[in-house]
Amino acid sequence: MAEFECRGAWVVSARGSCDMQSITRLAEVLGAAAKEHQKVVLDASGIVFGDSSLLNLLILTHHEADLRVAAPTRQVRRLLEITGTDTLLKVRATVEEAAAC
Repeated sequence: MAEFECRGAWVVSARGSCDMQSITRLAEVLGAAAKEHQKVVLDASGIVFGDSSLLNLLILTHHEADLRVAAPTRQVRRLLEITGTDTLLKVRATVEEAAAC
């Protein structure tokens, strides 16, 4: 997992699966980012699978900071769409777009 600053936003780049077996590390990193930075971007381009654990984490982080989701994979985008979470979160095509909006 990588972290860096982009256009005033703190970016967390996740990789692999984000399910109840593996969500702990991402939850720790996003939680810390939300406490330290007003604008947080999750680079979801490397997430190959996400379930309700990921959705729950995104919603919780959204309540703590201005969360944006960048470059979601097809599976993550579908998950956001079928649950309506894409209407709650700012979902953008690239990290740069997410950081700028």
